[in-house]
Amino acid sequence: MHNRVTLKSVQAFEAAARLSSFALAAEELFVTPSAISHQIKLLEEQLSVRLFHRVHRAVVLTDLGRQYAEEIAAAFSRIDHATRELGRAAKSDILTIHCTPSFATQWLMRRLARFSALHPDIDVRLNASAGAADLLSEEIDVDIRYGARKLQPPGAMVFELPPETVAPLCSPELAHGEHPITRAADLQHHTLIHSEGCLVSWRDWMRQHRKVPLDVTRGPRFDRSFMSISAAVDGLGVCLDSLLLAQRELETGQLVAPLGLTGLTVRGYTLNVLKTRAELPKVRSFHDWLFGELEK
Repeated sequence: MHNRVTLKSVQAFEAAARLSSFALAAEELFVTPSAISHQIKLLEEQLSVRLFHRVHRAVVLTDLGRQYAEEIAAAFSRIDHATRELGRAAKSDILTIHCTPSFATQWLMRRLARFSALHPDIDVRLNASAGAADLLSEEIDVDIRYGARKLQPPGAMVFELPPETVAPLCSPELAHGEHPITRAADLQHHTLIHSEGCLVSWRDWMRQHRKVPLDVTRGPRFDRSFMSISAAVDGLGVCLDSLLLAQRELETGQLVAPLGLTGLTVRGYTLNVLKTRAELPKVRSFHDWLFGELEK
């Protein structure tokens, strides 16, 4: 017996065994029945076993032929599965994003459908946590960070996101209620919501409004902007937070900016990526899309 059998012979045998017919196997493989017969005869010689009983014009598997057919069918099935899986993988890529919780909740998640529509071959995996991701050791493609710049790993690129405006925000019911808010001094009659994660605090706001005696020591405190914004929507008080993060609530009327859409401006967000990954198509696509959305 030869050490190896030919794939053509095995393919002919698998089709003939599955279809119980040399003629049907030949039709499936686009060859003649005599070619199928020749390949199977060659395989039998290589294996030194009889695989089929020839009964008149019919063919019936021998016991050894049946055993061999089961193994061959399983092998072909695995090949077919592997091919389909590879084809699926070749059509898509996974973009893993790490992001601060508030930016993910208030801005990014609400727009990801647009990115997916533009790039259907890219699947997005979004991880949200307050700490910075380790771009070197974790499987993270891009990291959206907030706050003071921290030491970056070697080979990292940092892209500043456009500046955001921070202003007082509250529910329309609160703004037009028993104590309407039309000027800064009116805030004395309302609860101040503190967003401790925001780079701008009520104390910073007070420095620009020195004649307004607000008690900034009181009021509920939240360590995430999305919680402060949610509390303001629920009428708990007036929050001082990002117009960028509260964009949808402002557009839908859940929140208003009673003193106007001007305020303190800060550059808090950065997009961080390793230079070795920056030019990957999925990363470049996300970078361009992100800055395009922020400019709208």
